[in-house]
Amino acid sequence: MDNNNSIIPGFDNDKDDSLAINLRKIENMKNGLFIYLNGYIDTYNSSFFQKKITQVINSGYINLIFNCSSLNYVSSTGIGSFTVFLKMVKPKDGDVVLLEIQPKVYEVFQLLGFSQFFNIKNTVEDAVAFFSNGDNASNSLFPAIIDCPVCAKKLRATRPGRFRCSGCKSIIAISNKAEITLG
Repeated sequence: MDNNNSIIPGFDNDKDDSLAINLRKIENMKNGLFIYLNGYIDTYNSSFFQKKITQVINSGYINLIFNCSSLNYVSSTGIGSFTVFLKMVKPKDGDVVLLEIQPKVYEVFQLLGFSQFFNIKNTVEDAVAFFSNGDNASNSLFPAIIDCPVCAKKLRATRPGRFRCSGCKSIIAISNKAEITLG
C-alpha cells in the first residue's frame, strides 16, 4: 500500500481510532483512487470521514472506489457522508463505487433506500471496469424508472438486484433486463 502522505501531503496528520483510511492510486485511471476503510462510520466520526475524503476530492481525485470489506458498521449519518461525496464528484465528471460491502452494512443502505443511488460492485475488476467502460454491458438498461408492482410508486433503479420499495416497503427483484418481480 502506498503511503497516504505520498499521495496527498498531510493526509495522515490526524487520525481516528474508530476508522482507518488507506489510499492507493488506481493504475491507468485518470484521477482514480482506491480508498480502503477499516472500522466503522457513525455520528461521532463522520465529520472526520467527511474531512478526509473532502481532502481527497480537493486534491483532484474524483473517481473513487471505496473498499468496504473491512467496514463493520455504517450509520445513517455515515451513508449521508457517501451521498455528500457523490454530490461533490458528479459535477466534476467523477463517480463513486462501493466495493465489497459486508451484508449487514449493505442492509443499512438498502433499508434506507440508498442502495439504488450507489454503484455497488463485488470485485475490483468490476469496480475498475465501471470507470473504464462507463459501466458493464449488462447494466446498459440502468438507471431505469420502474413502477412498484404493489403500490405503483415510481422508483429509480441504478442496477439489477433486490430493493425495498420506499412507498409500501415491499421487496422487489429487478433482473439484468429490468424485469420486475416481487421478492
